[in-house]
Amino acid sequence: MPLYEINRRRPEIGEGTWIAPSAEIIGDVRIGKNCYIGFGAVLRGDYGAIIIGDESAIEEGVTVHARPMDKATIGKRVTVGHNAMLHTCTLKDSCVIGMMATITDYAVVGEWAIIGEHSLVVNRMSVPDNKIFAGVPAKEIGDVQERHRQTWELGKQVYVDLTAQYRATFKRID
Repeated sequence: MPLYEINRRRPEIGEGTWIAPSAEIIGDVRIGKNCYIGFGAVLRGDYGAIIIGDESAIEEGVTVHARPMDKATIGKRVTVGHNAMLHTCTLKDSCVIGMMATITDYAVVGEWAIIGEHSLVVNRMSVPDNKIFAGVPAKEIGDVQERHRQTWELGKQVYVDLTAQYRATFKRID
């Protein structure tokens, strides 16, 4: 598992979590239970902390970092899409961050909020619960409907199940 200590700061990994061999987990990073940390993800808790709740999926290429003596917080059952960038922000439970989206310093993304692909959530922006935001900069484009929740709940469970499959069957063959 690619875990690194720096300045006596060590990652803490919850039971059942799977971390890809090419991910980098550095310093003060606390990952909950049954999380998926994808290939090429970088969670850099060198001078700020990173906290990730249970059953969250941090997909391939995601970067998470925080300012000195501060933190980036990711709630439970959060989906962070491929190549997204998170910096000193708060993502509340069950929100969805689209691929290549950027969430900047002190922004807050509410519960079950959805951020569209390639969107930019600027410094100190607050995205309310159950809202859909997209664009550069991100603006409200709609409300999360029950159909969105059902679709994303299936996707979230796919990653929880995939985490167990990776833990049980993933192996290098060359």
